[in-house]
Formats: sequence, C-alpha cells, structure tokens
Amino acid sequence: MKKTIGTTALAAAALTFGLASPASAATGTPCSVRNGACVQLSTNQAWLVYDGSASYGPVRVSHGMPGYETPVGTYPVLRKVKDDWSIPYDGPMPNAVYFTTSGIAFHQGDTNTGSHGCVRLGPQESLVFYDNLFPGEQVQVVA
Repeated sequence: MKKTIGTTALAAAALTFGLASPASAATGTPCSVRNGACVQLSTNQAWLVYDGSASYGPVRVSHGMPGYETPVGTYPVLRKVKDDWSIPYDGPMPNAVYFTTSGIAFHQGDTNTGSHGCVRLGPQESLVFYDNLFPGEQVQVVA
C-alpha cells in the first residue's frame, strides 16, 4: 500500500486540531505511532504503520550490535536517499530512510549480522519502507 503526502498532511491536521483519537498501541505492533514505522529490537522485526494499524510486516531486520546499539525512542523521518554510501563504515546504503540526526537509518543490508546502529532490511522490504515512509512521519524503536 502506498500513501500520499496529502493523506499524511490530513492526518497531521487532524491531530493538531484534536480530531484524532489519543495515541494507543498501533494494531498489530508493539508501538503507538499512527503513521510511520515500528521496530522491535528484541524480536528483530519491523512494521509499517498507517492510520494506527500495521500495513506491512512484520519483516525481519537486524540492528545495532553491542557498542553500536540502535537507540530506543520515537523519531521523525528526516530524509530519504535512494542510493547512499556510509562514509564512516565505507559501505552501501540502498533505500536509506534516515530517522536520527546521528545518521541512523533503515536501509537494505544483511539481516543476519548486527549493524553500526542502522536497521537493516532485505532488498524487497527496504524498497517497500523507502517507498512508503515520508519525512515527518514517526519511527518508534522499542526494546
């Protein structure tokens, strides 16, 4: 399912004017985001969330290894880069969706090994996340 910026803007306006229901667990996920993504570190799973319900997932992910932990919390999607390159770790980051100012992102990568903090997705899954997450939407990372 692909959503448009217009839908996201409408949802944001509804929240601003108190027209939406209060935040609660997004149906089918351990998170409370209404539009965006949910990551559960303990199970190595992630979901896309649209209008308070899981719209895609769970999908397998890997995340930060010891010493490079993926931070728990709620963050805005900041930017997207189709074919990025990690300068500090000298590696490709296809379908990168950044959600922290320190460079943590969803991106395509090996889901069988830990990362330097990013959330790695398989090739198809990273494309779906890239196509369906938009700047300003929320990413919630839970333990």
